[in-house]
Amino acid sequence: MIASKSIASKSVSYIKISILLISGCSILFLYGCIGKSLKPVTEPVSLVKLSSSEYPAFIDDSDYDNLEESIRQSLLYLNKRPKDAKFKFGQDLYEKPYMVDSLVKFLEFIEKKPSTEVLKKFIDENYHVYKSTGSNGSGEVLFTGYYEPFLEGSLLKSETYKYPVYGTPPDLITIDLSLFSPKYTGEKITGRYTGQTVVPYYDRKEIETSGILDGKAPVLAWVNDPVDLFFLQIQGSGKVFLDNGETINVHYHTQNGHPYKAIGTLLIQKEIIPQSEMSMQKIRAYLVANPKDVQNVLSYNPSYIFFKTEEDGPLGCLDVKLTPGRSVALDRRIFPLAGLLYIETVQPMVTGNGEITGWIKNNKFVLGQDTGGAIRGPGRADIFWGNGKYAETAAGNMKHQGRLYFLIIKPDSYNK
Repeated sequence: MIASKSIASKSVSYIKISILLISGCSILFLYGCIGKSLKPVTEPVSLVKLSSSEYPAFIDDSDYDNLEESIRQSLLYLNKRPKDAKFKFGQDLYEKPYMVDSLVKFLEFIEKKPSTEVLKKFIDENYHVYKSTGSNGSGEVLFTGYYEPFLEGSLLKSETYKYPVYGTPPDLITIDLSLFSPKYTGEKITGRYTGQTVVPYYDRKEIETSGILDGKAPVLAWVNDPVDLFFLQIQGSGKVFLDNGETINVHYHTQNGHPYKAIGTLLIQKEIIPQSEMSMQKIRAYLVANPKDVQNVLSYNPSYIFFKTEEDGPLGCLDVKLTPGRSVALDRRIFPLAGLLYIETVQPMVTGNGEITGWIKNNKFVLGQDTGGAIRGPGRADIFWGNGKYAETAAGNMKHQGRLYFLIIKPDSYNK
C-alpha cells in the first residue's frame, strides 16, 4: 500500500506542552555509531539467522525481470544515508557499507543471468540469510498488495470535480516524544497547536463533512469521486489526469495522527460482505451501489492522508521510484528498509476482464522500499503491483500466507 502508502506516526493521548517546549522540538532520525563488525542487540527480534542448510531455493519466478532497476533504486537511497547508519537484522547490526556492498555484488552477479543453481551457490557462499519470525513466531507472513490508482481531476473546483486532494495543512505538527523522555522512544504525536496545548488533529469525518480545512490546507487537485479519493489515500500514491490534459503525480506526505481502521472490517461486522469474499473490488461495488452509505463507511477510518506532488512516481517511503512486483512495504520499525529480500507466496492469474482464474507461485527477490499504516509486525508484507487492471485486481484480492527472507553480505565476502 503505497500502503501507502507510507502512513506516519502513531497517535497518543491528549498531551499538554508549553510553547517553549514546542518551539524547541524537531523530528530526528537518529543513527547511532557502530563498528563494521556484527554486534548483538538485546530487544525481541523479528529476524533469525539461518544456517546454509536452511536457505530457501532462491528460484526467481520472474527471471530477474525489473530486479536490476529495483536494486538501483535502493542504492540511490542508501548512497544518501550517513556512512555510519545502522541496519538491524535480528540480533545483528550492520553499517551502511554492508548494505551497499550486498546490493552491488548481487546486482553485478545477476547481470550475468546466472542459472538458479549457480545463483544459489553464490548466495550460499557470500550471504547470510535471515528469516522473518512471522506472526506469533510461526514464520508465516501475510502478503497483501497495493497499486498506483488513476483518478480524474481538475485544478478548479466545479460540480463535477469537488473532492479535494489536500496538501499538508499549516497547522498540523508532529512531535518526537523521545525528546522529552526515554520512555517515549519511538513514539510521536501528530496534532495541532491551539496556542496553549497540542490537541488531536481533525479526523476524517470532520475533514470531509465540516469543511474545516476550506481555505486553510492547500488543494493539489479536485477529483470527481470520493471513493476514488479514499482508495488513493489507502494506496498512498497515484496519478491524477486533469481536464486540461496534464497529469500530476501525488504522493503521501503526512497523516493526521489518527489510527488506521480498515473499512472492510466494518462491512464484515455489519454482515454486508462475508469475510471469505472480502476484497477491494467488493468494497467498491458496495459503495457504488449504496451512495447514501458512502460517508458513514469511509468515516469508520479516522486516518486521513495529506499529499505532495512529485515530478515522477510512484514513490515509496524512501523517496525512490517503486518497481512493480519488486518493491514491498514492510514495518520500517523492525525491518531494514532498502535491503534485499526473497519472498515465497502466490499471485493471481487474471483474465482480460479482471476475473481471477487461479493462483500460482510468486517466489522472487524483492526490495524493501515502502511502509504502510496497516503493515505492522514481522507477519505482514505488502507487494506493489504497479498500475493497470492486473495491478488493481492483484492488489485488491491478495491476502495469502508466505515466507520472507533478508540477505546481507557475509563479513568474509564484504568488499572483496
